[in-house]
Amino acid sequence: MMAPTGRKRPPAATTFILICIFSSFSVCKAQFKPADSYLVDCGSSKSTTVGQRTFTSDGASPVKVSTSQEILAGTSANGVASFDNSALYQTARIFTSPSSYTFPIQKQGRHFVRLYFFPFTYQSYDLSLAKFTVSTQDVLLLSDFQQPDKTAPLFKEYSLNITHDTLVISFKPSNGIAFINAIEVVSVPDDLIVDTAQMVNPVQQYSGLSTQPLETVYRVNMGGPKVTPDNDTLSRAWVTDQKYLLNPAVTKKVTFGNTVNYKKGGATQLTAPDIVYGTATELAASNTSNALFNMTWQFDVDAGFSYLIRFHFCDIVSKALNSLYFNVYVGGFSAQNDLDLSIMSGNQLATAIYIDVVLSSNDASSKLGISIGPSTTLNNILPDGILNGLEVMKISTGGSAFTVGSGGGNKNLGVILGAVLGGVGLLIIIVVLLVLLCRKKKTLEKQHSKTWMPFSINGLTSLSTGSRTSYGTTLTSGLNGSYGYRFAFSVLQEATNNFDENWVIGVGGFGKVYKGALRDETKVAVKRGNPKSQQGLNEFRTEIELLSRLRHRHLVSLIGYCDERNEMILVYEYMEKGTLKSHLYGSDNPSLNWKQRLEVCIGAARGLHYLHTGSAKAIIHRDVKSANILLDENLLAKVADFGLSKTGPELDQTHVSTAVKGSFGYLDPEYFRRQQLTEKSDVYSFGVVLLEVLCARPVIDPTLPREMVNLAEWGMKWQKRGELHQIVDQRISGTIRPDSLRKFGETVEKCLADYGVERPSMGDVLWNLEYVLQLQDADSTVSDVNSMNRIVELPSQVQNVGALESISVTMAEAGASNEPDHDLSDVSMSRVFSQLIKAEGR
Repeated sequence: MMAPTGRKRPPAATTFILICIFSSFSVCKAQFKPADSYLVDCGSSKSTTVGQRTFTSDGASPVKVSTSQEILAGTSANGVASFDNSALYQTARIFTSPSSYTFPIQKQGRHFVRLYFFPFTYQSYDLSLAKFTVSTQDVLLLSDFQQPDKTAPLFKEYSLNITHDTLVISFKPSNGIAFINAIEVVSVPDDLIVDTAQMVNPVQQYSGLSTQPLETVYRVNMGGPKVTPDNDTLSRAWVTDQKYLLNPAVTKKVTFGNTVNYKKGGATQLTAPDIVYGTATELAASNTSNALFNMTWQFDVDAGFSYLIRFHFCDIVSKALNSLYFNVYVGGFSAQNDLDLSIMSGNQLATAIYIDVVLSSNDASSKLGISIGPSTTLNNILPDGILNGLEVMKISTGGSAFTVGSGGGNKNLGVILGAVLGGVGLLIIIVVLLVLLCRKKKTLEKQHSKTWMPFSINGLTSLSTGSRTSYGTTLTSGLNGSYGYRFAFSVLQEATNNFDENWVIGVGGFGKVYKGALRDETKVAVKRGNPKSQQGLNEFRTEIELLSRLRHRHLVSLIGYCDERNEMILVYEYMEKGTLKSHLYGSDNPSLNWKQRLEVCIGAARGLHYLHTGSAKAIIHRDVKSANILLDENLLAKVADFGLSKTGPELDQTHVSTAVKGSFGYLDPEYFRRQQLTEKSDVYSFGVVLLEVLCARPVIDPTLPREMVNLAEWGMKWQKRGELHQIVDQRISGTIRPDSLRKFGETVEKCLADYGVERPSMGDVLWNLEYVLQLQDADSTVSDVNSMNRIVELPSQVQNVGALESISVTMAEAGASNEPDHDLSDVSMSRVFSQLIKAEGR
């Protein structure tokens, strides 16, 4: 093992030498011979050499061009001389009708497809006015594309999994003309894109990447020089990171003068070239004034798409193993906490690794922020962090321009003319079919006295029967009674004004939530599953199973669901005041006073306590956060979103072993480390919510100084100093009684204990919050008779709590659906604590 020798920035004069050293080493070690390698200079009658690569003339065998008219255009070299790869932009092929290029594929699998565009004027054709669609047999690459900047070239790179013996790239003019300057179709290693990645919100595994089409949006060499295709193992281009850095003053460039190592089964020189792993941008930790900040890059992206972000790391700065720890943030979400490159690299410095992260379309805005910051939990190390390279790739899914769909555009002219001539006849046939289908649908609805569920509940057969109503079908199951109300899709279309985007009241991991109204004017919230979401049938089924058999005043009620047309739609009671989060920060909703906040917390605690104790086996929510606590018109709190919920351990077990899911900032660190889930994981998340209620700020905010990024860690520092009042939301800071705040802080601290065994149960948390409220309501002349946490040593007056809980369990097991409002804690909570505070017996 060879340790790095320094962190000095190389003189500018040595940059070229370093590139040569890195690139020559890569070429000799990373030999990859693509089975398919087509480089076509479109519109050119001769071959063109660009750097070390040669593009063949247009129409050269075995590539075939199908077009109605041969228009090979050219422009002067002077007009394109300032561009990279300028020779490719001197010529173009122009299309005036649907046309295509066909490439024989020797080896199916992943290929780079690269397209070059530069509009110029040729005879009567002004290419800057061209508007057209580009597609393959399986993927729509560009829809109604127009060159955004008429004075500069545009380069598009796609990574496609080709499953045919030929690749057909089709061009379809939208306003008379289309064009292309050059095309590359080149095989790449199939394992360049692995199938799975970590999704950041919610935290779970994203799968299917190995077959999904991708578009390269950014490829950046952090801290190093621009890398041309000649210096990359797969002819990729890498740009420098300076233009994307928001705070360059807190960073420095690092170049490594020795050999980069590659671990078996990890990154290779085909993943990224040595020049990428051998350079980095590092947090300038030596400057103590900068030690409190993250280094952040910001990229313009298209909203509404999911993105695959690939981080390239190589520890070229450490002198010893396990001395570099840092956090990674994507789009405002935590992607890696306390990342230790030594562990990931097999305890070898200067070893190349990469990490893939997926940001959901629900979270992607037009600005993508990538941040690297010091560890916020390890205080005995020098603040530091590095990034060597970054790739941002758009994931192609249904419903937008870069979309998997019917290929289109590869039809010849005869087929198109035939379609036009038969258009009238086809239209008549369609009308007749629609009439017949409508009649058949009405007949089926009249005959439909039974219906079926698309999945089995509790191991029962998927066939269930039900009685028809004006809205849908009520499903029943022989053992467990009603499993909710099945709505017809048309009813929910009507209720939401055909899923009007103006009626959207929220967006989550499962999909969008619409406000709706049924025919009897009942207000409902309609959550429609998004086909692009990684939450699907399992989450849909879990919510139906849980909420159909659980009824509690502080749990959101499920009214019904819809599974027609492969839809996954859930219908809930409508919560007028929205989420708790929206009343704390980030919206125009009115703020809550301290007493209201406590009452909301108490309500949510009751709901969670019922989940943990209200049936024979505990139910662990797994995604407790302020966005999943909803408020009705009277500010009554109800816990929502049970898609990630999990049944608790058996009586003879201490935990459930399961993959980590949840939301960063709220995740129990013990669950995250050990993948062992208990009810105490919900307790930790609820403790974070309590701090969020007190401080009214996001639980993770990478834009803040490093010690403030993580709310739980920051809040606990103030609590342990006895100065929690310093970080209270300014809107309520003068209204909280010291005794109430002190007891609240003690409760939060116990919830956020490092180990689950040290945390209280939700029942204990509930009692303490009731105590906090009583302290707030007590007369100013009444002192706190005992400021210690009374969770485990309550006086005799309140020792009936065990009986209350056992009654709750018994009633729930006897038939929860008969008593829709099990809230036994309301019976005596206030009276018990009133006696406790006044130190008087009853």
